[in-house]
Amino acid sequence: MWSSKDIYYISDSTGILVESLGQALTCQFPEISFNEETIPFIQTVNDAQKALERIMAQSVGLRPVIFSTIMDPEVRKVLDRPEVEFFDGFAFLLDRLEVCLEAKALRTPGFTHHLNNDKMDKRVEAIHYCLDHDDGTNPKEYDEADLIILGVSRAGKTPVSVYLATQMGIKSANFPLTSEYLGLYSLPEHIINNRKRAIGLTSAPEVLHQMREKRYAGSTYAKLSTCRDEVQQAQQIFLNYNIPYISSSGKSIEEIATQICQEMGISRNK
Repeated sequence: MWSSKDIYYISDSTGILVESLGQALTCQFPEISFNEETIPFIQTVNDAQKALERIMAQSVGLRPVIFSTIMDPEVRKVLDRPEVEFFDGFAFLLDRLEVCLEAKALRTPGFTHHLNNDKMDKRVEAIHYCLDHDDGTNPKEYDEADLIILGVSRAGKTPVSVYLATQMGIKSANFPLTSEYLGLYSLPEHIINNRKRAIGLTSAPEVLHQMREKRYAGSTYAKLSTCRDEVQQAQQIFLNYNIPYISSSGKSIEEIATQICQEMGISRNK
C-alpha cells in the first residue's frame, strides 16, 4: 500500500468540478497521505504537454494520479500515458449517457459556468457581501443577509461563510460572540431583529482548545476551562433567542455548510 501519492486535478476550465470529484474519492483512503495540485485551463495539446512535463518532474517516476475532466480527446490523450494513473471524469459517463438518451453531448469545456449569468452575478454579489460582513463588520446591513452565522472565536464562522458565498451564492454574514455578549447572555439589536435568519455554530470545548492553542498557546483565551464556559454561554444564548445551532466538530466545511442549508431551508442552487 502506498503511504503517500501525488494527485493532480486537471481541467480545461476552473478545475472546481474535477477537484471535488477526486477528493470525494480519495477521502475514502484516510491512511494514505495525498499531495494535491489543481491545474486548470488546460485547453490545448501544448498546454497538456507542459502540464505533463511538470507533473513527471515533480513526481519523479512514482506514478502520479491524474483526475481529468478535459473534453478534447486530443488534449486528453497527451495526459493518458503509461507513466501515470489516469482517471477520466467525463468520458465513461458521457459515453453511456449519450447511448441512454440517444443524443450527442455538447462536450464543451466549462459549459455549466456559462449557463446563467444571473446566477454568476448573484454569486459575485454574495462574495462581496461575505467579505464586507465578516467577523461582525457592518451589522447595520444584516437586513440584506440570507444568513447570519453566530459563534465564539475559532468555531469556524469565517471559512463556512466564505464557502457558502463562493460555492452556493449565499449572502452570509458572521458575528463573533465575545465576552461582551456571552457574559450577559445577550445579542445586539441588529441580530435580534434578524434572528429568523441566524444560526449558531458551536464546537466541542476540547476542539476549540486545540484550535486556540495553535495561535495563542498558554493564554487564558486558549484554556480548556475558558472554552467550556464560552461554549456553554453561547448555547444558552441560542436557546434564549430560539436560534438553531449545529456543531462544527469533526466535520468538513462542506458538511457544515450543507447542514446549515438544510437546517435553515436554504436552497443550494441559489
